[in-house]
Amino acid sequence: MSTPIPPAHGAPVSSPVPTASDRRFRPSLAAAVAAGLVLGAGGVGIAWALSGDDGSSGDGAADDARRACVTLESFDESADMDNDAQRNIAFNRLGGAAALSAAAAAGDREYKPLADALQQVLNHQMRADDFTEPGFRKDLKAARSLCDGL
Repeated sequence: MSTPIPPAHGAPVSSPVPTASDRRFRPSLAAAVAAGLVLGAGGVGIAWALSGDDGSSGDGAADDARRACVTLESFDESADMDNDAQRNIAFNRLGGAAALSAAAAAGDREYKPLADALQQVLNHQMRADDFTEPGFRKDLKAARSLCDGL
């Protein structure tokens, strides 16, 4: 078994550059996203129950899609990820928009592309934990573009 050779006395010691694979999964991130999805889906369910809407009418689905887009519009991808409050607000808004778009797609298949696009955004966020990641930005732009068409 060989041992690594230490650097010569006085030689500069370089620190390894962190890579994307060095990022650790944050349980709080997963919990925030899950909470956003649960709260968003619960809010949709409560709204349907109170309105007597079973989700089968086009108007209920259209309202959900519009609400998803309003929620997505309020999502701030420039949020400070080191600030717990800002991070949780951002994750919950993103999760809420995804949940509302899924409800819209369940009520009317016309909104499936929006739900799929927001799910892609959410998937990128959960994998990379980085709002600046190019795939995340591309999918976010696509979802916002679908919202512009509503």
